[in-house]
Amino acid sequence: MSSRRTVSLVTLGCARNEVDSEELAGRLAQGGWELVDGDADVTVVNTCGFIDAAKQDSIQTILEATENGGHVVAAGCMAERYGSELAASLPEAQVVGFDDYATISDRLDDVVAGRTLVPHDPRDRRTLLPISPVERDASQVHVPGHAAFADSEGAEGTALPYRAAVPRRRLTGGPVANLKIASGCDRRCTFCAIPAFRGAYISRTPDDIVREAQWLASEGVREVFLVSENSTSYGKDLGDVRALEKLLPRLAAVEGLDRVRVSYLQPAEMRPDLVEVLTRTPGVVPYFDLSFQHASGTLLRRMRRYGDRERFLDLLRTVRERVPEAGARSNFIVGFPGETEEEFEDLVAFLNEARLDAVGVFGYSDEEGTEAVGHQGKLPDDVIEERVDRLNRLAEELMAQRAEERVGDRVHVLVEAVLEDGAYEGRADHQAPEVDGGTILYGEGLAVGDLVPATVVQSLGADLVAEQEEPAPDGEIGDR
Repeated sequence: MSSRRTVSLVTLGCARNEVDSEELAGRLAQGGWELVDGDADVTVVNTCGFIDAAKQDSIQTILEATENGGHVVAAGCMAERYGSELAASLPEAQVVGFDDYATISDRLDDVVAGRTLVPHDPRDRRTLLPISPVERDASQVHVPGHAAFADSEGAEGTALPYRAAVPRRRLTGGPVANLKIASGCDRRCTFCAIPAFRGAYISRTPDDIVREAQWLASEGVREVFLVSENSTSYGKDLGDVRALEKLLPRLAAVEGLDRVRVSYLQPAEMRPDLVEVLTRTPGVVPYFDLSFQHASGTLLRRMRRYGDRERFLDLLRTVRERVPEAGARSNFIVGFPGETEEEFEDLVAFLNEARLDAVGVFGYSDEEGTEAVGHQGKLPDDVIEERVDRLNRLAEELMAQRAEERVGDRVHVLVEAVLEDGAYEGRADHQAPEVDGGTILYGEGLAVGDLVPATVVQSLGADLVAEQEEPAPDGEIGDR
């Protein structure tokens, strides 16, 4: 075997998968693999297994990768979820599961040497950890994107550098990075299969998260985006249900970080203290990525979720009473089994009142292994498509209206790209990376990573156009 071994990583799906790919990249680099773009000895496709469209995209990406002539390995959620079934139906690729991540360099050595990997049989990963959250220990099972390194020591008891203790290599660069705080989910939503292949909920320790944030800041990161399947449950397995409220100020105090943003908040778990921390802590942006899924109380109960239109509106009012300019986004499922016209209109009414900055709409489809597959009252495809189309058109109109409301507001824009003719691309506090709109900023003398005070002068759909404020004498640019 040649001493030079090359590997290309292709990542599909969510921000959590991006963190997992950076773990794989770090482990492979430690194993002597050279990370390249394009043709390589091995292409690893980090798949998504969330919904049918994502699974089809994963399969198509795997097949396209085989055309480059090298070996192809499927990793990620789809590979974990289907294991040997995927390997049998897709012989063009070999399959690794989450438990293979710790030894991924050896597994790819096997692939290059012509040894066939033995894929795992699909299983419910929730069974790998105790039912009681406080009895769980991350060392009991490999959890992608997690690593415990507080006890890692070098010579004479000194702490090892972050990268020496935990393998993670940034793949994208830039001033923004995802930071995983937990994995898995204990909720039993009737439409969702994620807990079965991501496992039971388990949190990383606060010290591990802070140390990783410090390393990211040393790499030039100015904003960390905290990701998990359910951020509001953070710490429940550590014996502290208020752990997130304590963690956020610690992260905001990390030298070099300008912004801390939290994703995927469960409305039913939004505690008053958490709202207070999210709206009152300098450096923590008042951004609320709320997993509403619907607004009809009767339909939400069939989804095995909690809340209704009035409770959700009350939550948004509470947030905006504290910070009127706070950002809010959510995703919604349309056409869930038995969804009546009245329930759908309840959702329409909610969106008209909620003034969300970003809205995602998904049409319901059966997910293998979920309770909703057996529900009565399945809606015809054409009805679901009509409702999705109607809600999407409404969402686009409402997002544009919400952006227009921000014209004249003072914002802080994190510069992420330098364009031309005094233009820059970035995001204001209410705009999360990739999933929300962006801001075109006009100014001068700026660089990627600057946090710039500006005034919104125009809206373009959900996007904004802003002009840099005159720099203050004390050098306000970059200050929080």
